[in-house]
Amino acid sequence: MRSAKTYLVLFITLLLIGELKAADIYVSLKGSDHNPGTKAQPVATLANALRKARELRRLNDPSVKKGINIIIGQGVYRLDEPVVVRPEDSGSAASPTCITAAQNETVVLSGGRQISGWKKAGDVPGLPEAATAKVWVADVPESGNRALEFRQLWVNGKKAIRARDCNADSMQRILSWDFDNRTCKIPLTKNIAAAKGVEMVIQQWWAIANLRVKSVKVSNNEAELSFMEPESRVQSEHPWPAPWLSTKTGNSPFYLTNAIQFLDQPGEWYEDLKNGKVYYWPLATENMNTAEVIVPYLETLLKMEGSIDHPVTHVHFKNISFQHASWLRPSHFGHVPHQAGMYMLDAYKLKVPGTPDKKTLENQAWVGRPAAAVSVAYAQRTSFESCRFEHHASTGLDYRQGTSNNLIKGNLFKDIGGSGILLGIFSDEATEAHLPYNPKDEREICTSESILNNLITDATNEDWGCVGIGAGYVRGINIAHNEINEVSYSGISMGWGWTKSSNAMRNNTVSANRIHHYGKHLYDVAGIYTLSAQPGSSITGNVIDSIYKAPYPHDPGHWFYLYTDEGSSWFTVKDNWTPADKYLQNANGPGNVWLSNGPGVAASIKQQAGLEPDYQWLRKERAEVQTRQGINDVSLQNGKQVAIEVMLKAPVKAAKDSLQQVCMQQGIPASSVYHWNNRLLLYAAMASPENLMKKIRQQFNNAEVKLYDKAFYTFDRSTNCGQQEVKEWDNIILSANLVKDEKLQKEYLNYHATQFEKWPEVAKGFCDADFQQLRIFKNGRQLMLVISIPKGASLDELNPKTSLNNPRVEEWNQVMKKYQEGIAGTKPGETWVFFSKE
Repeated sequence: MRSAKTYLVLFITLLLIGELKAADIYVSLKGSDHNPGTKAQPVATLANALRKARELRRLNDPSVKKGINIIIGQGVYRLDEPVVVRPEDSGSAASPTCITAAQNETVVLSGGRQISGWKKAGDVPGLPEAATAKVWVADVPESGNRALEFRQLWVNGKKAIRARDCNADSMQRILSWDFDNRTCKIPLTKNIAAAKGVEMVIQQWWAIANLRVKSVKVSNNEAELSFMEPESRVQSEHPWPAPWLSTKTGNSPFYLTNAIQFLDQPGEWYEDLKNGKVYYWPLATENMNTAEVIVPYLETLLKMEGSIDHPVTHVHFKNISFQHASWLRPSHFGHVPHQAGMYMLDAYKLKVPGTPDKKTLENQAWVGRPAAAVSVAYAQRTSFESCRFEHHASTGLDYRQGTSNNLIKGNLFKDIGGSGILLGIFSDEATEAHLPYNPKDEREICTSESILNNLITDATNEDWGCVGIGAGYVRGINIAHNEINEVSYSGISMGWGWTKSSNAMRNNTVSANRIHHYGKHLYDVAGIYTLSAQPGSSITGNVIDSIYKAPYPHDPGHWFYLYTDEGSSWFTVKDNWTPADKYLQNANGPGNVWLSNGPGVAASIKQQAGLEPDYQWLRKERAEVQTRQGINDVSLQNGKQVAIEVMLKAPVKAAKDSLQQVCMQQGIPASSVYHWNNRLLLYAAMASPENLMKKIRQQFNNAEVKLYDKAFYTFDRSTNCGQQEVKEWDNIILSANLVKDEKLQKEYLNYHATQFEKWPEVAKGFCDADFQQLRIFKNGRQLMLVISIPKGASLDELNPKTSLNNPRVEEWNQVMKKYQEGIAGTKPGETWVFFSKE
């Protein structure tokens, strides 16, 4: 029989175990992996700390009841291989594994290598004369008994420029592209025939391609380039996006890089891989005897990956900085992107277009996914919070496949070559990119993820066609309160597949994000962009503005704030603040609802967008705005308000729907279309109405199309009443003819030219009736009158106020009657007819 004393000791032991704190494992640059991992005797690497944590869990050590804390001390930890988090490292809700920086200390996991031993370069073959005696040289670190290959170099934390033939933002334009022979002609440039290892970076529509030059054939002032495989075949055979050839906006721009011949200004570098040397022309502020020069070594720093049946769970990273990840695929295979940074493994144009999901499809493509500094797959309830992702060649953080209920919160993504954050499958490599993805095992789908309060700034600075946040086939995703700026293409892209067919996506939310200073290089772009059917999804309360004037856009007007592209279906797009209604709905499917978007959105909604108060400290990390580029002037891009009338042979109910589709494809809201009898009317702001009229004529072969682009009479509440206009209004549109007598027509126009001086009571009546604007257009004898009234108001109720206690208005109306008559199709005695939206 046990004694009472024995039971007391056992009770106290159990009590102490119940009160145990989480197990703490310490990591320090001063530690040793032979140490036990205590605070006094820390280990030296995170990998070894994870191994110790794994053993504690394997042995069911009582110390892990409350979890495991891996606490990393101050310093830069240079990795020789990726840190791997496995299913065996998983915790639980009650016992998580948390990897954190020690309090108030900075911890960097780096995939970089430092280059030292710099000295002034002597005579370097091929070096431009301007660089003589100004360039420094150092030995390249070794990797696997050969020189380390890299595509980026940072000096004192700033990315230097890989030597290129065109400096700053300038580029040349290709002369032609021979798709059959897979060659390109360019203007002859700096001694290109003697250069070795040259790459061509060509801009085409919504992506750029990196093409390794195989040979150069010089003739007069031209050079004909051929390229290495596989990029040569893919680049010339795929139809979208292809080299841009246009006499109107210019052929595709390009620059050449990676040759000593191009090293001709401060801030540029070149790696001579064959001889293991790197050359750099320092800036005036840089001292190469003391400068910290870093090149990337590892493509992935951290890999968290389980399996579909054994996912990683409850592992959390906080206050850790991930820096200097590489990406070498373009150097080995070229890089021909499809969209959002996904590169084409194979692609070609169909001789007979069409797939079961899209009858007109002509583009076949199989895509791969770029490397990421941190890669996660088959993981649940993990998180990255208050971490930093900086100085990476490709994607910052990628939740690739089979993840659910994870959190990405309060992180900084800065100086990222590709996308800041990627999430979900974008077609697996074995499946054609345009086929809808709907796996039998839904655990493959990235589900119920939260991306909250992150700052993404200066991303996509290498592969311009990448995005701030990119989501493929995802479900139940919440992307909210992030700020995105200084990106080369779109801010947020959600969806894949280009089809309205049923797929894995649904119930996704993009809300209260602030996106600004985007589209630095590429167009066919938007602050928020979607693809394919996503039932139950919403885009609400976002603020989007300040799109850059791209230096070489293929179509200068083809930029948007919101863009629902091919197959986008079942979205609610509501309360998004933008400076103007510059949106595009291209080949959308059913079920989309657009409500209350534009400059009239409530100030309270606008103020709530972006980083929430607890995360606004991140704003101090925002990259500098590139003021030299300038911001698109919305008023100039949108152009002036015009009316386009389409007169059909007979009333056709479906014609209105057809015109709305044409408008939406041009970024003009469907609500801009009106109709009366056999006439359709479009009233909107546009810079180039002639282009739209051409498309309308193609849509309606036998219709007469008329343009009303010069208002001979203008009333504005702000000017003529001295009162501010309301934020939102409805346009009431009426039409009538002037009588055939040309003398009377001139009298009518003279009356309106002098109305504000001789009939000021008329304008006062408009003010009293709360009219916001009036415009009268004329084409031939026909008049178009546009009356703008507060949204939701009734013209029947407001119009009587124009003449209330104001008899001169009624007198004016009587005078005008002798100059007006009905248009064709009006009833006897009928003059003005109303165009309706119904």
